Amino acid sequence: MEQTLLKDLNDEFAGFTGTENYYKHWLPDFFFTDGIKTAVTKFAAYWLLDVVFSYQTKPNVSGEKFQIWTITVEDKKATVEMRSDADQPVLIRQQIPFTTFPEGLFKMYYIDDGSYKVLLLPSEY
Repeated sequence: MEQTLLKDLNDEFAGFTGTENYYKHWLPDFFFTDGIKTAVTKFAAYWLLDVVFSYQTKPNVSGEKFQIWTITVEDKKATVEMRSDADQPVLIRQQIPFTTFPEGLFKMYYIDDGSYKVLLLPSEY
């Protein structure tokens, strides 16, 4: 079976190397950065914030203070996954049966430093 290389969707947001603003999500205590706001606006994917933040109420997720979230899209179907680090097993996998999110791979980091819970782009880390 031939494996295709997916487009790295983070490439077009590489210019985000920090944030000037933190945006509050509707769920209490969760924030996201300029880079995330730009990406979810461009891709019409505010639902992705809801997916990431809603899992933070689960005990097996909330204990992970650093999380890597990815969305992989092929043929208008998506898979959202979370790991506690790049070399760790997948802790969360959710299938999205249809999306207008562009085809490719998009990565985000979630950090809970005890004071703030923030979703950001890897280039903003």
